[in-house]
Amino acid sequence: MAVLAGVTNNSTLAEADEQSPDTARIQQALDVCPAGRAVELKAGGAHNAFLSGPLHLRSGVTLLVDANTILFASRNPRDYDVTPGACGIVDRNGHGCSALINADHVANASVMGNGMIDGRGWAKLVGQKESWWELAEDARTGNRSQNCPRLFQIIDSDNFTLYLITLKNAANFHVAYTGGTGFTAWGVVIDTPKNARNTDGIDPISAQDVTITHSYIHAGDDNVAIKAGDAGPSSHITVSHNHFYTGHGMSIGSETNGGVSAVRVADLSIDGADNGIRIKSNVSRGGLVRDIDYSDICIRGTKNPILMDTHYSFFGDVRDRLPVFTDISLRDVRIDGAGKLTLEGLDPAHRLGILFDNVVLEEPSQMKMQANHAVIHLGPGPVNFRPSGDDIAVTGEAGSAKPNACQDKFAPMPVK
Repeated sequence: MAVLAGVTNNSTLAEADEQSPDTARIQQALDVCPAGRAVELKAGGAHNAFLSGPLHLRSGVTLLVDANTILFASRNPRDYDVTPGACGIVDRNGHGCSALINADHVANASVMGNGMIDGRGWAKLVGQKESWWELAEDARTGNRSQNCPRLFQIIDSDNFTLYLITLKNAANFHVAYTGGTGFTAWGVVIDTPKNARNTDGIDPISAQDVTITHSYIHAGDDNVAIKAGDAGPSSHITVSHNHFYTGHGMSIGSETNGGVSAVRVADLSIDGADNGIRIKSNVSRGGLVRDIDYSDICIRGTKNPILMDTHYSFFGDVRDRLPVFTDISLRDVRIDGAGKLTLEGLDPAHRLGILFDNVVLEEPSQMKMQANHAVIHLGPGPVNFRPSGDDIAVTGEAGSAKPNACQDKFAPMPVK
């Protein structure tokens, strides 16, 4: 497919090109493309950018963004309106915008390529004085909701693949995968500033059989957040061989009332994030989180390297959805720098159950600790701290095996 326009300073479109969206042409190509084939967005010389509003993927069809090609999201909120005038505002309701890339009950679809999809969350909206990110900041006042489009919204779409694509500057979440079975993100680069509010990297929500691997995530909110709400449980999720930078860490929650289980996080570096390994919920949206295993994790420069939080920000009136975090295992984890460890069960009847095996603090004197309502097992590998607090039971005995060296774990963020 021929390209639309050229890029100004490698960041956005020339103003004249903002009036010429290519949404209809791309959508038509997706609609007529046979299953098993791809719609390719390809650069042609200096013309290397497309501009689009919401696109809807089709079963069995791949959207391929070629190398040196950018798909820019429209800055016009009217393009994303769920109802007239609903997008690009702050209100009490939220959910007023369609996403840029949508898949709803679409099986075997994918988005891939060495190109880029840029949400331009920093840019002023058409007809308004603020950007998407500024709207998100405005929403902090009075506990209101911003109406900003997600980059990807994938609903009940089995066997969905993201491969090699770079995602930048989302107005809201980069990728939300909700309710499906079989999601793979492989070699994905997500690059959005740390001050861009609510720009989660990848969120599997009430999803099964998920793999997130060999990816690099620099975000303004959770790097990955596994959620399970009213739509049902999340289970059999692998997060492996990844690098996280700024963001809110490798998270589970805050919606866990659907239940989260069988999660494996392995070979992960977290460098400069607000949080490292985090499970978060509260009595308005909590549920059972169990069979969660973290192994070969290297964390540095992170404020809260381990954060088990059963009193996360409260929303709503329901207070009988109790968070229970149990059968949580951390093995071969090394933490460098100052920070705080929080190990918090809900109450004596709903204790945190967690194991530390070869979990070592590089600077234990610089690490604060808060613990309550928890059963904590140490060993057989080394653990150079001993949690204490209200209603804490510590079992096991830490050994003297060699700590995780974390050699060559902290890779630089790819630049595209």
